Amino acid sequence: MAGLKDISIFSTLSDSDFKEIEGYLVQTDYRKRDTIFSEGDPPDWLCIVRKGKVKITKVSVDGKEIILEVISPNELFGAVAVLRGFPYPANAVAMEDSTVTMVSRSNFMKMLDRFPSIMYCMMQSISDRMKGTHETMKNIALEKVSSRIAALLLKLGEKKGVETPEGTVIDFSFTKQDIADMVGTTVETAIRTMSQFKKLELIEERTGHIIIKDAEQLKKKFGY
Repeated sequence: MAGLKDISIFSTLSDSDFKEIEGYLVQTDYRKRDTIFSEGDPPDWLCIVRKGKVKITKVSVDGKEIILEVISPNELFGAVAVLRGFPYPANAVAMEDSTVTMVSRSNFMKMLDRFPSIMYCMMQSISDRMKGTHETMKNIALEKVSSRIAALLLKLGEKKGVETPEGTVIDFSFTKQDIADMVGTTVETAIRTMSQFKKLELIEERTGHIIIKDAEQLKKKFGY
């Protein structure tokens, strides 16, 4: 299975190691909006995005979907539940047509026994992701919507941004509804806030992508 070395948890493995684990990996294609797993499902699979994007979501008490994070190619999800053996704590849904490499929980435990370095790399990844999720939930609880959207754009710029003469291009196509779901607001409020950012010449939208033109001013003006 091509490209395994690009996956952080496998970064320490040799070519012969990869041949050994390939038999444990299952590749599955999902269409946009397909559910990969639901909150409360048993933790049967560790998942790694190979193509496309997957959103991790929770449903609020008033029935609104909140996007906790977006999983990009070569990032894993479902890991904590698989390691601890408790049900998945959130939903995983394909944001676009996606390919996911999956490892059954039993086979993953065999891999950890055989290659302990995988656990070390995995814990680093989980730690970074949990920190990001905690910050997302804190922002939703405490910050104004404009600050939450500014924080989201800046975070995506740091994680998925490409530096150009015009600014930081967020290499990630998403809708105003996605933005609203990521920060826990309405799509109408997200549209108004993004329009405000554009009028202030802090961002620009072009061909489905967002360009952060002045990250420092975006931080300064909106208290992030």
